[in-house]
Amino acid sequence: MPNAAPSWQYHNPVAISFGSGCVETLPRVLGGRTATLVTFPEAADLGLTARLERILGASLTTIIDRTQSNPDIDGLADLYRDFWSRPAQGDVLIAVGGGSVLDTAKSLMVRTGDGSFEALVDLLSTGKSFVPHRVKPLIAVPTTAGTGSEVTPWATIWHRAAGKKYSLHLAQTWPEAALVDPALTLSLPAGATLAAGLDALSHALESIWNVNANSVSDTHAVAAARMVLETLPDLMRDLGSAHLRGRMSLAALQAGLAFSNQDSARAFDFLRHDAAPRVAARNRLFVFLADGALACARRRRRARRGAGTHFRRRACRRACPAGGLSGSARCQHALRELRRVGRGCLPHGGSSIARRARQEFHRRRA
Repeated sequence: MPNAAPSWQYHNPVAISFGSGCVETLPRVLGGRTATLVTFPEAADLGLTARLERILGASLTTIIDRTQSNPDIDGLADLYRDFWSRPAQGDVLIAVGGGSVLDTAKSLMVRTGDGSFEALVDLLSTGKSFVPHRVKPLIAVPTTAGTGSEVTPWATIWHRAAGKKYSLHLAQTWPEAALVDPALTLSLPAGATLAAGLDALSHALESIWNVNANSVSDTHAVAAARMVLETLPDLMRDLGSAHLRGRMSLAALQAGLAFSNQDSARAFDFLRHDAAPRVAARNRLFVFLADGALACARRRRRARRGAGTHFRRRACRRACPAGGLSGSARCQHALRELRRVGRGCLPHGGSSIARRARQEFHRRRA
């Protein structure tokens, strides 16, 4: 039966609350437990730390705000030792910030047998799963609309001096709850808004062509990709729009739900930790699109040879609605959509990016 429905599983244990002002429900989510707050250094100047202190009241025991962008083991080591040696650690970790803050909090969640960070790095360097000695529950509150880390178990720890990075991914590192409050993203400047939006788009597209994609992940991924394409240009022209901020927060959340069940970090690692930062920093969108188009074409070829053909073709058509076209023509369609985004978001303009993407696509296809 070539068109029989494929077998798949989907699991996401994170309790999600979404909506403007939902950060105010933190005491209810805590349920009488004490908490350590992990946030970013600028949170105090933005008034966010004071607001969280008011919301949490006596349940807040400690604040950790010495976090890094893309956390490195040199900076994490001291935070880890200080946290686990502290007598008043709090029952729960609350991470309020972007992906780097959430990565930091996930690193703090798991305690090694001797409480040393070096032991954690040694375990991560094996690339194998392990059972932590102790685990702190995590409540994730994102302040950017991009990583989707609030609904995934993954964290990336960098070791720049050695040119390495480690992926923390355990059954115990799923957040207990995610509070997605779009109002918290209103203070994001244009550059960070663009970088986060392209990050969400890369996650959504990655989820569609990932070899572990299924009907549930495809539904979330297609919705997320289309919402980013429809919303990001308008948001870059009106950064203060609460409505558009809400749409981007929802798109990032759905992208996170899409790839939360996929081995994305190993399947297409260049997207999450190489291409997305390059897009924001150097506008290398043409490389990202060309790689994505090629991967989509390869996936469609694999789908035609195996079970689940109908479902995979349908997902690809919905993500890039140019049904019946060849891989090259579908790439052209996707580039036309991204050109619209580029006009509003990218300093070099969408036309030149689309042209370079087409050239890169055909070069790699040859």
